[in-house]
Amino acid sequence: QVLLVESGGGTVHTGDSLRLSCLASGRTFSTWDMGWFRRTPGKDREFVAFISYDGGVIDYADSVKGRFTISKGKSEELATLQMNNLEPEDTAVYYCAAVEGSLNSLLIRREYAYDYWGQGTQVTVSS
Repeated sequence: QVLLVESGGGTVHTGDSLRLSCLASGRTFSTWDMGWFRRTPGKDREFVAFISYDGGVIDYADSVKGRFTISKGKSEELATLQMNNLEPEDTAVYYCAAVEGSLNSLLIRREYAYDYWGQGTQVTVSS
């Protein structure tokens, strides 16, 4: 059993930054791909960012490209999401997700491709 826990959310103003972290406990694995997703009320959860197990493949949603940076963590910290120049449209619950092994590139933006999910952390950006 793998448990993922996100942290680092909060309430900030337009233009501020936040750093989200995804911690893992329980059984861990040597190779894992990581994704960040977010959900706003009334909408489906949407893809935000992806990083492959070796850091060789990184992908971002167009809406966050140039502002967000995903990185692999160390030890229990599986991944981080540095969010700069935040906008009110970034307000959402952010989730980290993990899958053991390496995803096909066609699947990295698909929720169903990930096996493990955190409970989410709220990010609120006020104008």
